[in-house]
Amino acid sequence: MAHHSLTELEAVLAIVRCGSFRAAALELGMSTTAISNAVGKLERELAVRLFNRTTRSVSLTYAGRIFVAQIKPALEDIQKAMDTARSQQETPSGTLRINAFATAGREIMAPLVLSYLQRYPQVHIDIVTEGRLVDIVAAGFDLAVRSAGLVPTDAIAIPLGQKRRITVAASPAFFEHRAVPKVPQELLSYPCVRGRLPDGALLRWRFEKGGEELQVDVEGPITLDEASLTRIAVTNGVGIGYFMETDVREDIAAGRLVRILEDWTPPLEPLCLYYYNRRNSSAAFQAFIALAREFAAGRLVQP
Repeated sequence: MAHHSLTELEAVLAIVRCGSFRAAALELGMSTTAISNAVGKLERELAVRLFNRTTRSVSLTYAGRIFVAQIKPALEDIQKAMDTARSQQETPSGTLRINAFATAGREIMAPLVLSYLQRYPQVHIDIVTEGRLVDIVAAGFDLAVRSAGLVPTDAIAIPLGQKRRITVAASPAFFEHRAVPKVPQELLSYPCVRGRLPDGALLRWRFEKGGEELQVDVEGPITLDEASLTRIAVTNGVGIGYFMETDVREDIAAGRLVRILEDWTPPLEPLCLYYYNRRNSSAAFQAFIALAREFAAGRLVQP
């Protein structure tokens, strides 16, 4: 089967528009010989004459008129698609898909994602939060956010640099008639809000101090699988909760929650934005990477 280049097809349309081989050659930046050869090659492959040529004029044959009528809309669609692709290299637009743990999604939402949308309103961000690790290329994602230790070794990673840690907290009213636990093991004597992981397993609360690591399987009156629900239960005095610090920082500052066991909750691994090598990536993708690097370096002005 013959494969015809766009050049040959564009040459035919240019001749029809301009009325001569010479004028079409000037429009396309080709020599008259080159455009004549392109059309001749196409006619030989099609085994049909497309143009009637005389020394003074050029006109389409009957077969040529049918051929042009059929290829013109298709070439216009191709040109539109190419123009759209080029425009995405110039002005950030289109959709970026990001995969993240729910906690990671919350941590980057205001400082990074919303800052990006303010700068580039023509871009649509599609964030999918889930607990399982996915192959972001196979699943159709452009980027992902995970703890540094969970980033695939063959990915390109940008450490986002945020300080992260676990916070164990309860409402002030909860401790009005109870002593405050001093070590994690004492939590077994207190009602706690239990957490459920995405795979259905119950979350064991992890602690570390001076090289000693502990896991505590707490008990309590309720089990939840979403941080915002846990926050509601804990602020209403149901029990002690185990949070990412960013989820309850404002509650602690406002006095709605009291932090405990702080010396047993050291900093966690930083979050990383990661992706795979993207040659000829869109302007939207390039702009997000650039903004993430600004954020990681502490140079990004928050919205």
